Amino acid sequence: MTLARQRITAIKEQLLHLGPMLPGSLSEQYNVCGTPGCKCKDSASPQKHGPYYQLSFSVRGRSSTLFIKAEDVPEVRQRMARYRQFKQLVMDLTQAYVDLARQQGVRGGRDD
Repeated sequence: MTLARQRITAIKEQLLHLGPMLPGSLSEQYNVCGTPGCKCKDSASPQKHGPYYQLSFSVRGRSSTLFIKAEDVPEVRQRMARYRQFKQLVMDLTQAYVDLARQQGVRGGRDD
């Protein structure tokens, strides 16, 4: 087995075991409500409501957001890290297929 084929096999194995993932960026937000006399409107020391967490992402060219519970933030961050790893692995896999095609030609570089 060539080095390129070994690399392809190893990358595919890593992709199989990534687990759940999420794209996007996570933001922390605070807001002011509309209730008169609320602490968030105090003139001397306003205390905004929050934090609230929001995941912003695009899938198939459509932007979207997802509100995230505070207790889910660590899991969301792990899933975002897996997505970044997924993207890197796909780039590595693509490069390995290009390397294989260079070594063995397009037909010789088939991965059946």
